Amino acid sequence: METTKLSSKGRIILPKNILASRAWGPGTELSVEETGDGILLRPARRFPKTDLGEVAGCLRSKRKSKTPGKMQRAIVREVNRRHDRGRY
Repeated sequence: METTKLSSKGRIILPKNILASRAWGPGTELSVEETGDGILLRPARRFPKTDLGEVAGCLRSKRKSKTPGKMQRAIVREVNRRHDRGRY
């Protein structure tokens, strides 16, 4: 276990080996949680926790959907194109 000191500005320096093992570099945002024994540092979440119902449909395309038949024909066309080029 290593120790560090609190600066007059309330800053601490984390030991290099901990930073390296966690891949924390300059600018890494950390969440600080108070626990019964002290504090806990974790990488901050980039996005708030969500469930599928909250985000379903957010990536909808403005284009008209392809029919299964059109998709199948496109797949066959691409396989034939690659076969003709000697890729398969």
